[in-house]
Amino acid sequence: MENLLEIKDLYVEYKSNKGIIGGTEIIHAVNGVSLDIKKGEILAVAGESGCGKSTLARAIIRLEDSKSGEIDFNGENVLSMDKKALKNFRKTAQMVFQNPYSSLNPKMKIGDTLKEPLKINTDFTDKEIEEIIKEKIKKVGLNEDCLKLYPHEFSGGQRQRIAIARALVLNPEFILADEPVSALDVSIQAQIINLLKELKEEYNLTFMLITHDMSVIKYLADRVAIMYLGEIVEIGTTDEIFSSPKHPYTKALLSAVPQISGKESERIILTGELPSPADLPKGCKFHTRCPACFGTCAHVSPKNTEISDTHFVKCFLYND
Repeated sequence: MENLLEIKDLYVEYKSNKGIIGGTEIIHAVNGVSLDIKKGEILAVAGESGCGKSTLARAIIRLEDSKSGEIDFNGENVLSMDKKALKNFRKTAQMVFQNPYSSLNPKMKIGDTLKEPLKINTDFTDKEIEEIIKEKIKKVGLNEDCLKLYPHEFSGGQRQRIAIARALVLNPEFILADEPVSALDVSIQAQIINLLKELKEEYNLTFMLITHDMSVIKYLADRVAIMYLGEIVEIGTTDEIFSSPKHPYTKALLSAVPQISGKESERIILTGELPSPADLPKGCKFHTRCPACFGTCAHVSPKNTEISDTHFVKCFLYND
């Protein structure tokens, strides 16, 4: 299957003020990430809060500046695009944000919110735009009357449907969904998850799904990348990750997933705090919390080890 997106050795850093202490520090948010996303698949990026997954998503669409690396979309490097090329790229790559309460302009009616991307990026007539927004609002399970209302008149789940409709109006190839259900009630989450799956099939969309919820990943994703302190420590098909996880961090994440039936897996409790991305550990970034750590881990960074053609892990337990 052909790759739609290829990320090569990507680094993203921030400068952060130290507050009353004074001075600045460097936040190492994304550290040498390389991965690809195939056309028509859903790739999930999972990890704890603060692991860099949202920064990675925002860097892909150039809402964050990257220090170095490449982001190739359909063979063109996003990081070297001029304004015109970037505008065209953003027609085909859209983002659904985590919080539906802050991602919609409270002063704009829903119809105007959906029209705005079309007015900026296309030459469609007003009549054509009207037809497009009516079609998309119906596709996400809402009726045309919603277009005359303001965001405060909707529930969180309805607002997220509206945000998804806004992402669809330009008929994108690729959607970055950053924790699209985490701010919603559990009863509403399943509706939005099913909607994303239906839209993916209908429009042949490619998704990057950013989430910490392994249950959502198991249901939606084709492949999974596990992220820790800005690095991809394991990647594989969803079946490989869930049935045969290799990295100790992946095993810990999966052990926290509630089991509806069958034998409960033993919960793996990680000791210690997540290190600051301003002061990354030497060697394997996970060694300070790893239950399987040994001497080499604290001094040398592990390289990717191939478990299968689709399954790779960064861990000395599997190095030859």
